[in-house]
Amino acid sequence: MTELAHRSIRPLGSRRKLLEMQGIAKVFNGTVTALQGMNLDLNEGDFLSLLGPSGCGKSTALRLIAGLMQPTQGRILWSGGQQKGDLGVVFQEPTLMPWATVAQNVYLPFRLRGQGYDAVRSRVAEALDLVGLANFHDAYPRELSGGIKMRVSIARALVTGPRLILMDEPFAALDEITRQKLNNDLLAMREKIGCTVIFVTHSVFESVFLSDRIVVMAPRPGRVVQEIQVDAPYPRTMESRTSAAYAAHAQVVSDALAQAMGEPA
Repeated sequence: MTELAHRSIRPLGSRRKLLEMQGIAKVFNGTVTALQGMNLDLNEGDFLSLLGPSGCGKSTALRLIAGLMQPTQGRILWSGGQQKGDLGVVFQEPTLMPWATVAQNVYLPFRLRGQGYDAVRSRVAEALDLVGLANFHDAYPRELSGGIKMRVSIARALVTGPRLILMDEPFAALDEITRQKLNNDLLAMREKIGCTVIFVTHSVFESVFLSDRIVVMAPRPGRVVQEIQVDAPYPRTMESRTSAAYAAHAQVVSDALAQAMGEPA
């Protein structure tokens, strides 16, 4: 592993700030308020989950951070300024090019920058190896299962060594066995390269297993109502899911989510 950026993950209390959302509001068509007064700090090395019911603005927040839309009010500040290649994005669907091989799909971010494939061949290979697809370079999307397609999408998001990876419910459509396996592999990948992740999910159990910070959001309009730290150590294993500490964290998060959903506007 020599090409991709590898960063050490500091303890929660000692991490440097990466970005800040200040007073963010997003209104669609002048009438639908998706977010109102959203404030959020993200630090380098965080695995932060945005958790909440449908319609609470989780995906909207992600798209604002990605620059795919602009806030109606407020601002998003990057520490040191946002640079080209700072972001990798994994959507709910893998969105692979069906006519291109796995390697060519992972190469896409470099292609969009005008870089030739030969110059980044080793980085594509390393990214595929990191997600367990070292033998899939020449396969086509039609030959792949849903879980493998999502691995390709993750490889594409991390191949440029971004400071931040945004993941919008990437495993929601997968069966439970595949989902748990990809949760495990995602944490193993993070352990190796020290990436910062914002992960959108509806699942209390997934958020507790993956995250060290969980931001609970409420709808009408979307806003942050509570942040919960998960102090269970990494690496987390299959045994972690049956531990008393895991169950206790899940109960705290479940209670916070129930409270958020029951709050008046």
